[in-house]
Amino acid sequence: MSTAERFASARPRLLRLAYSELGDVGEAEDVVQEAWLRLERADADAIENLDGWLTTVVARLALDRLKSARARRETYIGPWLPELLSSDDEPADRVTLDESVSYALLTVLEQLSPAERTAFVLHDVFDVPFPDVAEVVGRTPEAVRQLASRARRHVQRERPRFAASPDEHDRAERAFAAAVAEGDLDGLVAVLDPAVVWTSDGGGRATAARKPVHGVTRVARAWLAFSRRSARAPAELTLNGRLGLMLPAGDGHRAALSFVVEAGRITRIDAVRNPEKLRRL
Repeated sequence: MSTAERFASARPRLLRLAYSELGDVGEAEDVVQEAWLRLERADADAIENLDGWLTTVVARLALDRLKSARARRETYIGPWLPELLSSDDEPADRVTLDESVSYALLTVLEQLSPAERTAFVLHDVFDVPFPDVAEVVGRTPEAVRQLASRARRHVQRERPRFAASPDEHDRAERAFAAAVAEGDLDGLVAVLDPAVVWTSDGGGRATAARKPVHGVTRVARAWLAFSRRSARAPAELTLNGRLGLMLPAGDGHRAALSFVVEAGRITRIDAVRNPEKLRRL
């Protein structure tokens, strides 16, 4: 097998790794392309473990980009949400998704430091040994163990205690979509958790709340107001491996919605409205 063929075989995994670190598909694709350029300049025949070499290169490049991205996101207008992916129409050689890199997990990983996120993604998601993670992060294996442990505790604390099955998730989401389409306030209240959080990412390019909206009353009334302005019902599509919704909008900007469901009720709604993040949908 040629070097190009071996790289092509590894590419979907490398894209998933870079996307897991960055939450941005374009950045992930750039990182993987840079890894290919570095491989072309290297003596591939002298690389004993090509998959390990590529994993290290991609993880390092992603970590560097994540550090600079954190600085840029400090000036981002409103909340920053990871880019959503539609698995209905993603080409097979692009980012492949599964439950280990759910959108809910990506939003939690945004709260970690770049080093914590990298350590968690590499070790807990991609099973990279701690000595190899240490080489990427530039710390000792013991320090990396502590980074991963802190990240793991944070992820466990933020994840739903009782993850919804796909059927339970879809039922709650479709009940929400029906209530929005019908302008049914009682239906919205029934399907939303009392402590539901709705976060919108417009990036200054589309109208969106500058801060997350908390609580069933405020969230339900906000969606009821939306239903009165919209003449079209939400459309279903698969986002990051789970059922999601695409909403039309009167201002010309769509919204892609991802949901977290626990015990039959929606606990989190993430709405991406920034058109730059919707180009691939």
